[in-house]
Amino acid sequence: MKKTIAAILGICLCLSCRSEKDGGITLAVQAGAFDRQDCVVSVGIPEGKGVSDWELIERKGWKNVKVPSQTVKAEGKTILYWILAGHTKAGDIRTFVARPAERQPAQNAMEVEDTRKSLILKKDGKPVLQYNYTCVEPPAGVDTIFRRSGFIHPAYSPAGNVLTNIHPKDHYHHFGIWNPWTHVVYDGKLHDLWNLGERQGTVRAGAIRGTAQGSVFCGYDAALDHVIFTPEGEKTIMEECWKVKTWNLPDVFLWDFESHLSPSTPLPLLLEAYRYAGFSCRATPEWTGENCVMLTSEGKTRQEIDGTTARWICMTGDTQTGRSGLLFMSHPQNYNTPEPLRIWDEQANAGRGDAFINFAPTKNKNWELEPGRHYLLRYRVLSYEGEMTSATADRFWNDFAHPPAVETEQ
Repeated sequence: MKKTIAAILGICLCLSCRSEKDGGITLAVQAGAFDRQDCVVSVGIPEGKGVSDWELIERKGWKNVKVPSQTVKAEGKTILYWILAGHTKAGDIRTFVARPAERQPAQNAMEVEDTRKSLILKKDGKPVLQYNYTCVEPPAGVDTIFRRSGFIHPAYSPAGNVLTNIHPKDHYHHFGIWNPWTHVVYDGKLHDLWNLGERQGTVRAGAIRGTAQGSVFCGYDAALDHVIFTPEGEKTIMEECWKVKTWNLPDVFLWDFESHLSPSTPLPLLLEAYRYAGFSCRATPEWTGENCVMLTSEGKTRQEIDGTTARWICMTGDTQTGRSGLLFMSHPQNYNTPEPLRIWDEQANAGRGDAFINFAPTKNKNWELEPGRHYLLRYRVLSYEGEMTSATADRFWNDFAHPPAVETEQ
């Protein structure tokens, strides 16, 4: 019996030692100040390794447990992603080893389907969200000025409920989850790229720059053009890139949204202060003042929220399967953080109380974008079933804003 135990221990130690000898990297993941539950983790692989595929092993006592991971190369860097599965207490440290691996046949829990009109991000075959990169026409008989591309709809709940809405009769220029700017000053003139009916400009989808899929996440990078209409013709004044990833977490749909903004001419842009602009969501028409509740990180409820600031906001309403919701989180490095909010309360929209929310960084403050510079806004979205509590929302926001630190040792 003693010999058997010694043999087992010897095998485990050999596996650990061999990983370093074979070019492996030891990774110490520190939970930090917060409890973690199924948390997204990433680390940059040091330069000079020259390996495109890696496998990840967690050391649990004398055991070595293989962990699903995904490697991405971008802008000359190699980044390894995985999910810190299960519960990790604040202050705890978990040890992993990343080591070179042979390329394996793809087993993708997270997939991207290209319909030639849109990209559908899927988890275990279920749609999470759809990015529409071709033009979607308005309903029959509606002015074609309201056609649009470059927006997310539908966004789904884990039970398959559609949680967004486009081209509603009351606001034909609302498009699920979208990101336009309302008061844009260019070359001394004011342009509105949000209210399409003003015929001053629009936002159009550009090229799909890349997609990714695997065991940990799937996603896409997509270009968008912010266009103004002038007597001399159309002019693109700002380029944007959306980087979207949806993560393989149990029971929920979790996805990240990055907006990368750059002026596209030698002239600056002024995003002038206005009561709504930027990252927005028009929710399903099933959600009204009678059944949809909202809550923010500051404890504000629906009647109190508009004009306040928050780290996160959630909205929950009735669906065909019960109650479903969306939690929107703003990153603490965003412009004008904590960001001001624009929402509709229970009496909005002629008393219907349809659900609309907007993180509006320029609600109370101008934002000047200089040529040759790059600007970034980051958000994380959680789609869930049932109700959302402040404690749960705080936990997800902490994972987003203050992820676990990862120390490497070669």
